[in-house]
Amino acid sequence: MSKKTAILLVNLGTPDAPTPSAVRAYLREFLSDTRVIEIPKLIWQVILNLFVLTTRPKKVAHAYDSVWTADGSPLLAILKQQAKDLQDYLDKIGVRTAVYPATTYGNPSIKETMSALCADGVDKFVILPLYPQYSATSTAAAFDKAAKLAMSLRNVPEICFIKDYHDHPLLIDALAASIRRYWDEHGRTDKLLFSFHGIPKPYADKGDPYPEQCRTTAVLVADKLGLTADQWAISFQSRFGAQEWLKPYTDELLGEWGAQGLSVQVASPAFSADCLETLEELAVENRDNFLAAGGKSYAYIPALNTDPLHIEMMADIVKKYL
Repeated sequence: MSKKTAILLVNLGTPDAPTPSAVRAYLREFLSDTRVIEIPKLIWQVILNLFVLTTRPKKVAHAYDSVWTADGSPLLAILKQQAKDLQDYLDKIGVRTAVYPATTYGNPSIKETMSALCADGVDKFVILPLYPQYSATSTAAAFDKAAKLAMSLRNVPEICFIKDYHDHPLLIDALAASIRRYWDEHGRTDKLLFSFHGIPKPYADKGDPYPEQCRTTAVLVADKLGLTADQWAISFQSRFGAQEWLKPYTDELLGEWGAQGLSVQVASPAFSADCLETLEELAVENRDNFLAAGGKSYAYIPALNTDPLHIEMMADIVKKYL
């Protein structure tokens, strides 16, 4: 008997609304995950509840409000459209498998989505976390949610969990093509910066392969574009707290380039969908700082989002598990 299969496209998550209370609830769930914060739990809970959750929600809510759309959170709206587009693509090539969006934190949660599908008779899941580069802070956190649900079930479904796709040929083709299209419309700049979401350096020191996979993605795209070593660079953004994170830091590198009067375009190949970190931090905050430092021009190249080649890549990845 063939199994009833469902595909889950997973991304990090989002608050339900751009309000301090909704952001506080989201940050509490996100920052309580020991995959994300490896400080001893008791110490971290004191810091989280006495300092982080009393100061950050208002500021973060304001940032979310600046990027919120009529369809809600950009990340979730794009994730839902990606699931629909992948469903349509699979239907077109004769693969009859349903696709669902899910998030590691917030709604629609992995747990609730999988629970509902199990109750509907699904006994096989193909889970594709939309993080091209593996990190314990993102990909493994999504795996934990699925595994935790499985631990509570008597009849455990088959779960195919896709770890990463940082060097998938269609990913590299899609990223290079999107940058070329941007160049065709807007021209080229002195520098192209690949800015990846950062992680604390001790995580990498313990064996997280994320930084090497980021560098591999960047090198493959730069090679595809025919760039020389002085035309591009890699950096890491969104650091939080006092400890050292992966370097070079995006904001510091942009400050140096701004002081040199350079022009810059920034792409962020770690993000499969535009979200707060790209639309507010990269596209606005870093732009303003770069120009204030003396930079000539600055532009953010959007994430792949629902790019047809991006959807084709997802189909190519999941097909082998169906």
